[in-house]
Amino acid sequence: MGSAATSPPPLLGKLTQEDSKRVAAHMGSAAVPSPPPSGKLTQEDLKRVAAHRAVEFVEPGMALGLGTGSTAAHALDRLGDLLRAGALPGVTGVPTSLKTELHASRVGIPLLPLGGDRGPAGIHLSIDGADEVDPDLNLVKGRGGSLLREKMIEGAGDKFVVIVDESKLVPRLGCTGAVPVEVIPFGAPHTLGLIRKVFDGLPGFHARLRMVKKDAEEDTPFVTDNGNYIVEMFFDDGIHGDLHDISDQLLRITGVIEHGMFLGMATTVIVANKDGTVTVMEKKN
Repeated sequence: MGSAATSPPPLLGKLTQEDSKRVAAHMGSAAVPSPPPSGKLTQEDLKRVAAHRAVEFVEPGMALGLGTGSTAAHALDRLGDLLRAGALPGVTGVPTSLKTELHASRVGIPLLPLGGDRGPAGIHLSIDGADEVDPDLNLVKGRGGSLLREKMIEGAGDKFVVIVDESKLVPRLGCTGAVPVEVIPFGAPHTLGLIRKVFDGLPGFHARLRMVKKDAEEDTPFVTDNGNYIVEMFFDDGIHGDLHDISDQLLRITGVIEHGMFLGMATTVIVANKDGTVTVMEKKN
């Protein structure tokens, strides 16, 4: 994969010089960007750096896949700023979760469904974060529970730009936490048992249903926007072996809807480094 390090764009929703020129063409005025904050950048600052760089890929008239999560939220805010300033006329979005739908509506991004008569003819570009990125730009996504809609929308687009800070870079998938699998509620314990059999005998592997506590009640299964449950798979040393073969084995299980390994889908990964620079990694042809 190719990569290049560049300086970060301004933070905190300020317009860049190029943005100001585009706004001036619409509004007859120019905004002067504030300099980025000095000192050590927090993780939220790094997320914002990556998100703002990703939004530079957006052009007027594009239909976008709008990601879910704390990093993607910075991209939504940036898009809202530019839309309100008149810098990105005609841009629309397809949200990957109910949470993103609410956020995008609040910042003024026009929304469309995926497909059908009302949907866009095609999604030009999707922007989203990731929980893990391996050296081949394979991803783990969906620890927030939105993996199915994310994979549907981001898989339908021409380009998929992933935004992360450098803490998300891993030697192999499954190193830093759960790899989620969305399953139907009916017979979920049975499906969980079948998932465990895929990794039978693998040291350090375990899987469980994701549970949440509601008020003072006992723990109940986490429910996705689609009304399904999430199985969390854990690996002591990440996933070894052929990821595509493991993917096929999981998807052949009746009751499994989708998993959180996004294999070969990312076209560009934008990494915000601790020093404030940005590394852009492109998918190999």
